[in-house]
Amino acid sequence: MLEQGGIVSREKVSFQKSEKPWTKNEFTERLKDVGRSFYHDKHPFHIAMHQGKLSKEQIRGWVANRYYYQKSVPIKDAAILSNLPSRELRREWIGRIIDHDGMHGEDGGIEAWLRLGEAVGLSREEVLRENHVVPGVRFSVDAYVNFARTKPWIEAVASSLTELFSPDLISKRMKVLERLYPWIDSRGFDYFQNRLTQAPRDSDCALRLVLTYCERPEEQWRAVNALRFKCDVLWAQLDAIEKAYPAKE
Repeated sequence: MLEQGGIVSREKVSFQKSEKPWTKNEFTERLKDVGRSFYHDKHPFHIAMHQGKLSKEQIRGWVANRYYYQKSVPIKDAAILSNLPSRELRREWIGRIIDHDGMHGEDGGIEAWLRLGEAVGLSREEVLRENHVVPGVRFSVDAYVNFARTKPWIEAVASSLTELFSPDLISKRMKVLERLYPWIDSRGFDYFQNRLTQAPRDSDCALRLVLTYCERPEEQWRAVNALRFKCDVLWAQLDAIEKAYPAKE
């Protein structure tokens, strides 16, 4: 199922009846292999961002479109929450919604992203009105929310494991934006700073659940494929943004 070097095939994988379940360490490595191969840090748009090659228009387009994903994350998590089978699991998961939506008197991730929009020169109103959201972004994000609503809860949880890979990317992104895009007001970077602690906490929780509840080979493969699907969602968003905001010759 894995190509030489531990890289996951581009084709979706499936279990064989003769397979034995992976150990927890083997399972964890299979999940991490997905990130090594398919996480969106390898997308040409992201690579160009980290090389300082994006224009102001491209950065603004990315922030404006990514808002649609950010505002949909707590909706996705609410869908997962509604399918969790115990109050103990729901108590653990509900913090994700609060992280993004915030509480009375406490801003969340969505508000922090709106401040990033202002930091790159977008008005709060145009981001909220979703003036710049392109169809490909809307379609891929909606597909992810629908996945969380309709798939077994443990597969939806597994799809969230892109958070295993995000802290390193976020840390690099903050440094890149400050150094290579000095026109961005650094006060808009609160979202990234907060995710440096939230993402590891969330991924630890999700990984523990996946390793606990996916014991049979077919369950383990479904978790791997759920994570692959989420990577595809993130990649499709960047495909759409790259096409809408091409580099100027």
